[in-house]
Amino acid sequence: MYYPDEAKFKQLARKGNLIPVYKEGLADLETPVSAFMKLGQGRFSYLLESVEMEEGLGRYSFLGVDPFLVFEFKGKEAILCSTESREVLSAHNGPLGVLKKVMARFKVPSLRGLPRFFGGAVGYVGYDVTRFWENVPAKNPDDLSLPDALFMFANVLLIFDHRDHRIRVVSYAFLDGKDRPEKMYEQATKRIDEVMAKLRKPTPRLISKERDPKDRRTVKVTSNLSRSSYEGIVRKAKEYIREGDIFQVVLSQRVTREILTSSFNIYRALRSLNPSPYMYYLRCGDFEIVGSSPEILVRVEGGDVTLRPIAGTRRRGRNQSDDKALAKELLADPKERSEHIMLVDLGRNDVGRVCQYGTVKVSELMVIERYSHVMHLVSDVQGRLKRNLDQYD
Repeated sequence: MYYPDEAKFKQLARKGNLIPVYKEGLADLETPVSAFMKLGQGRFSYLLESVEMEEGLGRYSFLGVDPFLVFEFKGKEAILCSTESREVLSAHNGPLGVLKKVMARFKVPSLRGLPRFFGGAVGYVGYDVTRFWENVPAKNPDDLSLPDALFMFANVLLIFDHRDHRIRVVSYAFLDGKDRPEKMYEQATKRIDEVMAKLRKPTPRLISKERDPKDRRTVKVTSNLSRSSYEGIVRKAKEYIREGDIFQVVLSQRVTREILTSSFNIYRALRSLNPSPYMYYLRCGDFEIVGSSPEILVRVEGGDVTLRPIAGTRRRGRNQSDDKALAKELLADPKERSEHIMLVDLGRNDVGRVCQYGTVKVSELMVIERYSHVMHLVSDVQGRLKRNLDQYD
């Protein structure tokens, strides 16, 4: 049975132009990983999963495939690619303003039975985009030539409900006025049936590079900085701190090595070795992004802004008593507390820039959150968004 039915769909078509249609099924024999191997082998797709600290697997996993639109931003241009067209837009103020205009093209009516996320723009924004909002010089060489931002609008979304062991296959009917709603509804249900048929097939084998057993070479790992160069940067950073020019700096290096397997196998290993609340695999055309993170960074929902600063770390204990002792040690460490308070203050300042006066508060301060390998100090900064601002601000 499809939700909504055709009669309800026609009613929703009067309220919006992008209507989600879905069908439910059992998910006790299918996993997000196996489903991705069956469905996500196109140029653009994504898998979002979650492990909720010590509670185990998060309630939902999301698998998006077959995007009807891909948004790419590079330099001062945004490119919109669909199956039928390619549109170039000027973006002199960064990607988010253009993305906001693109999102405004779609009016999606609410539909009961779906979680709070049931589709939209999924992707990334690179750190270099900061220069559009802050006075930061663009000195870094662009040696990777990757987009500064990229978002996918999946035409099909699989929602795994791990609590109820159900799967919802969502397809989107875009009503552009060219075809009657009945035809678009039929196309959406047909896509759902095609996906269901693919899920019933055996899981394919991932093709990886096979290393010659006689090959004894050590895989070369390289950095974009030599040890002496990195140590010189550390000394310079310390001097800036002593002079009062900065109070914190994050130094980083890029480590590169050849891989002898698929990027999705790397994701599978990461989700096993380092399960986290926010795990993601993004297939972005000519490259992939794999990650596992404990923090949301920032969330806007219903006008409420949430920031969760994380700073202060200890390894997990060998047993329960050792774990408690390490947590107590972390909470008492003056260096860790000082760094954490600094991040909380920065978070309050950031939230205060976009929130109503008097609404910014620290609802949690320096609580212990435990993950698979480490524990962190975590705080919660909240505020109410100003009436004339939105999530893009």
